[in-house]
Amino acid sequence: MKLNKILYLIFFATLLVLIGCSSSGGDDAPSPPPTGGTDDEPEVPDPAAATLVFPEDNTECNTGVVDPNNEAVSTVTFEWNVAQNANRYTVTVTNLNTGSSTFSNAETNSADITIDRSTPYSWFVTSRADGTTATADSDTFRFYNEGPGIENYAPFPAEAVSPFRGENLSAATTVTLEWSGGDIDNDITGYEVFFGTDAATLASIGSVAETSIADVGVTASTIYFWQVITTDSVGNTSTSELFQFRVN
Repeated sequence: MKLNKILYLIFFATLLVLIGCSSSGGDDAPSPPPTGGTDDEPEVPDPAAATLVFPEDNTECNTGVVDPNNEAVSTVTFEWNVAQNANRYTVTVTNLNTGSSTFSNAETNSADITIDRSTPYSWFVTSRADGTTATADSDTFRFYNEGPGIENYAPFPAEAVSPFRGENLSAATTVTLEWSGGDIDNDITGYEVFFGTDAATLASIGSVAETSIADVGVTASTIYFWQVITTDSVGNTSTSELFQFRVN
């Protein structure tokens, strides 16, 4: 009788083991993935545009440090406000007499850049951020870098307003050319406009005191070029870039 009880217990224990193995076999469905997380990188927000501080727009810059070995250049500290979501910047400075640009990278909101004296410039800042290719450009400022002994400054080169550079116009027989001008001394006396289809042989179409000239004849399917020479009260002049537009 005692032996039967022992055999019964052994049989019952074996049965429990078999049942347990069957319930945890390899055919069970896989466990669901854990919730509440992801391996994806967080999205990087686009940088915002910076606000320019110095040199100010349409002013004279007289704080540059003159190079003792080359008095034709000076080092100017360009400054702007920190842009949201940006951690680095590119400063673009353009010589308005030659149209050539220089670029300087910065990780703070200022950059020391050496430029020619007695020369007009424009500048803007591009905001950048690590982890994204998105960028944002600030407004563009123009200034005149001070030179030795200058009592009257040449005007800033005119900038095209309409048609803007590279614009495609609907078929028309006449257009109005419009531009903007500026001068630290505020003594601009007039503008002479040159116009034509051959960039190398533009012809004068008149001198005006205003910043536009109307009823300029054009024809369809033609590319036109135009340029403006600005003159001030003491005879200083500046020549704009070569502007271009197309009449479809």
